[in-house]
Amino acid sequence: MYRRIQVSEADFSVDEESSRLMAQAQGVGAICSFVGYVRDFNDASSVQSIFLEHYPAMTEKALEGIVTEAAQRWSLKGVTLIHRVGELKSCERIVLALVASQHRADAFAACEFLMDYLKQRAPFWKKEVGPEGSTWVASKASDEARAARWDTPSKTS
Repeated sequence: MYRRIQVSEADFSVDEESSRLMAQAQGVGAICSFVGYVRDFNDASSVQSIFLEHYPAMTEKALEGIVTEAAQRWSLKGVTLIHRVGELKSCERIVLALVASQHRADAFAACEFLMDYLKQRAPFWKKEVGPEGSTWVASKASDEARAARWDTPSKTS
């Protein structure tokens, strides 16, 4: 299975990454994609930018583990997972998940799994900056609940 995992300050091109995945993976019938953006709001506050910190070796190992677990659960042909770090302004791209499989059901499920686990298991620390100053963002119960849905492994194909 083709896999590309990257943590970087640089922006990414969804079209270029999709083309790379199609060129590398064989037997692809579907690609599911998720692109996350920096929101310009959080709860009732406006957000001008965020700052993401991480420990490179720890983060890459965690992302690799999440991709490996997805590949064990679903029949995948390839995965691209890119997460940006550093200072990002509102409305900038922050994360890309591309999942290739023979059939759409595996691609959809694995892409959703990747994003749910990424929010809970990847060691990123996020600070939001707004007009009132900056604050570190805590984990949300709703994100924990979404990740907990996957605690019972299932294979769809």
